[in-house]
Amino acid sequence: MQDKYNHLEVEPAAQARWTARDAYRVTEDASKKKFYACSMLPYPSGKLHMGHVRNYTINDMLTRSLRMKGYNVLMPMGWDAFGLPAENAALKNGVPPAKWTYENIAYMKKQMQAMGLAIDWSREVATCDPTYYKWNQWLFLKMLEKGIAYRKTQVVNWDPVDQTVLANEQVIDGRGWRTGAPVEKREIPGYYLNITAYAQELLDHVQIGNEKATLNGWPDKVRLMQENWIGKSEGVRFAFTHTIAGADGALIGDGKMYVFTTRADTIMGVTFCAVAAEHPLALHAAASNPALAAFLEECKSGGTTEAELATQEKKGMATGLFVTHPLTGAQVEVWVGNYVLMSYGDGAVMGVPAHDERDFAFALKYALPIKQVVAARAPALSSPASGASDASSTSLPNAGNAKASVVFDATAWSEWYATKDGVCVNSGELDGLNQKAAVTKVAELLAAKGLGEKKTTWRLRDWGVSRQRYWGTPIPIIHCDEHGAVPVPEKDLPVVLPQDCIPDGSGNPLHKHEGFHAGVTCPVCGKPARRETDTMDTFVDSSWYFMRYCDPTNSDKMVADGADYWMRDQNNATGGSGMDQYIGGIEHAILHLLYARFWTKVMRDLGLVKVDEPFSKLLTQGMVLNHIYSRRTAKGGKDYFWPHDVEHVLDETGKVIGAKLKNEADSGDGRLPVGTPIDYEGVGTMSKSKNNGVDPQDLIERYGADTARLYTMFTAPPEVTLEWNDAAVEGSYRFLRRVWNFAFKHHELLRSATGQDLSQAALGDAAKALRREMHLVLKQVGYDYERMQYNTVVSGCMKLLNALEDFKPDGSAGDTAALCEGVSLLMRMLYPACPHIADAVWQELGYAKAVGELLDAPWPAVDESALQRDQIELMLQINGKLRGAILVPATADKAQIEAAALASEAFIKQADGAAPKKVIVVPGRLVNIVV
Repeated sequence: MQDKYNHLEVEPAAQARWTARDAYRVTEDASKKKFYACSMLPYPSGKLHMGHVRNYTINDMLTRSLRMKGYNVLMPMGWDAFGLPAENAALKNGVPPAKWTYENIAYMKKQMQAMGLAIDWSREVATCDPTYYKWNQWLFLKMLEKGIAYRKTQVVNWDPVDQTVLANEQVIDGRGWRTGAPVEKREIPGYYLNITAYAQELLDHVQIGNEKATLNGWPDKVRLMQENWIGKSEGVRFAFTHTIAGADGALIGDGKMYVFTTRADTIMGVTFCAVAAEHPLALHAAASNPALAAFLEECKSGGTTEAELATQEKKGMATGLFVTHPLTGAQVEVWVGNYVLMSYGDGAVMGVPAHDERDFAFALKYALPIKQVVAARAPALSSPASGASDASSTSLPNAGNAKASVVFDATAWSEWYATKDGVCVNSGELDGLNQKAAVTKVAELLAAKGLGEKKTTWRLRDWGVSRQRYWGTPIPIIHCDEHGAVPVPEKDLPVVLPQDCIPDGSGNPLHKHEGFHAGVTCPVCGKPARRETDTMDTFVDSSWYFMRYCDPTNSDKMVADGADYWMRDQNNATGGSGMDQYIGGIEHAILHLLYARFWTKVMRDLGLVKVDEPFSKLLTQGMVLNHIYSRRTAKGGKDYFWPHDVEHVLDETGKVIGAKLKNEADSGDGRLPVGTPIDYEGVGTMSKSKNNGVDPQDLIERYGADTARLYTMFTAPPEVTLEWNDAAVEGSYRFLRRVWNFAFKHHELLRSATGQDLSQAALGDAAKALRREMHLVLKQVGYDYERMQYNTVVSGCMKLLNALEDFKPDGSAGDTAALCEGVSLLMRMLYPACPHIADAVWQELGYAKAVGELLDAPWPAVDESALQRDQIELMLQINGKLRGAILVPATADKAQIEAAALASEAFIKQADGAAPKKVIVVPGRLVNIVV
């Protein structure tokens, strides 16, 4: 055994041993209890980051520990390889996305292997492989047959210069991220998946407190995020009527403008209505109003999602049109609002500014009436100087609002404007009703007029899967002039994506790829046709890859027998959840998880799988953070600086108040000298753009994979954010050196001892104390492994090493046996976190020859007899003050304890001959003698 720990030799040697025996390949084994643990597959961006290291180490520790406990454990890996970043890299570097992607996969796989992860690489998949995405296309066709997939027009962000659709995140301040051109909204045809048909089931299984919920192994915050995204709302859909005629003199539509509200109790408080820019009423009004037409064009450059609309400035313009209130007959002004989406509901909303925060802000901005119709108590009124007021048409004042007739006390208003627990006021026959009763009454009144009814709506919208981009799964459709959109026959799958395209920014290169279109004929009539050039949303790829891992090479079925084994609920023959543990970032808590759940339910309904949900348990690991340092340049830009080039500036209390360069650094203002002041921005997520990332490869080369793994596990619990600390990395490395040094110090003794039977050796007091400590630690560590609290697993290993280092063996067989057992326990406890060094020490000290490879070693059992003590220590108090301690037999009764306390040197000295008045014994803790 070498005297010094050298990770550059230890780690490759261990990995070579594991590779030689194909140690991590697993097969279905009905004789073992299965456990499927999977990390979210990475995008092959080029390099791993520390978030990857943390995620995969969590999975690896779980896999290795469960394997020691007799489970058949699957830990696979693959690549979420389609997507826009590859196209952006192609634009920048002039290489096909395929070449860039496969080169990145090769490099990142090499990095993962250097980490020593227990991955079954025989199951590796890449979503850009035709053998994988063939099944995307196959299931899409099955959904098309069942009506789950369908075609309709969709509103998209269109860059008129690049002639391409942009994702929402590619639109910056209304302009294309690459060209800077004003982005247009266009309606183009695309394919949708009917996820809303599964909305109730998706909600039931995830909703906290729902008796049908099955995802109780998920974090509550993720379940709540899913519930809010699905967004079930129960309310009333009703119509405002109008007599507005179109160009042909006929009513626009059926003369009804529908809205949906969950607050029908506030219907008497409607003071305006707002419609989307694409609404028929808006288009009619704009035809004769150039200013409004210009505003509609401006609205087209806005966002297309609720999230974007929530943050953008609310703007509006009056149309000059009015609709009729369905209950009062009052004329209600119609506005266009940039916060109303045509794709949500009916593209129109009722404005009740007194009881809706968004409507309130809009009304204040445009001086619209604000009428209170719900009160927690009688509103506080003060008449304006102009004279008496009519409480039935009260309004809040705002600058220039000539329509305001009554002034509300601001404090009183803040209490009632958003209340749901009050009663109706200023609402005619609704007055005095609570919300529930008022909603029911309103629905009855509207139904009697044929203008409305109670309705359940969902925030969830059908999933648009068409992308007007190149690097993705081709949608298997052929367009025929006679027969329209025709599905590609199953026998012709996959429709293979050409891998030689280099996007140039002029739109989807598939439009111009002759090989992609060559010889295409209509499957119905055989006449010349053209292929669909849209590709699928990459969320499709990641919605079922975990099932493909179960049978990655099956060319005949999407999923087969492997899925029946790995993707089955541990407690149910059918139904329930499949994967036992899923691990990934909180940033995927909504869309990826929701789509994967939907995809699983569709596969179930098509008879492909037997589970209702894909993931039984979910762990969302915390992000890895690091310090951020920056400086504004003379031109107004911002430079970021690496933490190793910076030192903090502290105030007299030690608080960080700034930073300065400790090394020269480049910037937009040229070379900056040592001592240049820079800004300290606190800690944030590691990012290449902010120069605060840590390259795992550099870390592995400098300290080793085991150090990287140990640090990410020890510094914080798995679900908590981890703040990077270079000193703590050094500390992790020092601990591993201590482990190695201890093994080397005793290697001759231990190497000879592992070949002997020391089970009957007599133990002295020191050896018994060591065994008690090691089995106490083992008991705690075993519990921590079960609850995946890996930071305390590592601290337990450190505690055991401390105990071993403090033990001074006297050379007796008993002391040698205790030492040998202690090292054996330490290596097995440490192995899932730091497998390389644990395996090397195991080999060097002879355990492999004596009991077998560490890979196959079972988890050690706690020896309960070792936890029993011959003697126990009790604190000794005299007149309530601590005066020392006494040792008594563990089986001592009260009389024996009292006798030992009275005979102690401490009592005799303190009592000075006085007789004790009383002796109080607290079993297992202390003795108090009152003198």
